[in-house]
Amino acid sequence: MCEEKQKMDKIKTFIDNTKTKEYTDSFLIEVLHKVQESYRYLRKDVLAKVAELMDISKSRVWGVASFYNYFSLKPRGEYVISVCHGTACYVKGGENILTAIIEELGIEEGETTEDMMFTLLTVRCLGACAQAPVMMINGKIYNLLTTKKVRKILHQLRAGKEKKEE
Repeated sequence: MCEEKQKMDKIKTFIDNTKTKEYTDSFLIEVLHKVQESYRYLRKDVLAKVAELMDISKSRVWGVASFYNYFSLKPRGEYVISVCHGTACYVKGGENILTAIIEELGIEEGETTEDMMFTLLTVRCLGACAQAPVMMINGKIYNLLTTKKVRKILHQLRAGKEKKEE
């Protein structure tokens, strides 16, 4: 529970800092980014606390949280994989990359592995068309992908997690 308190204290401090500025409620999206960064998704109880701390309605907070695709209302894995579905990636084998990840992780697009390690998403474009096909994992772009390269990356991430737990 100590970790939970630390997360909430960090968010509360951020909200308190916004109160010293003009148009405090305009910081709602930034606050939601902080919440998702801390919890890996937007929990309903935390959204209610945000509404209370920012002195805005729960419905407004929920409306913003549910409107933007970036925000997740479901728990996400430690590693969020975004596979590019742009034209260049598609033409250069992006569909094979997605299929390899689905087979390797045993989940479909939009799902999270049972161990909460991976979440698989697709995006329209990552803006790295010259390096297609590409995917992004937690903000890091992986380029010029092959199915073999993808499997190696996933195995390395799993191995790294296992080493941390030993």
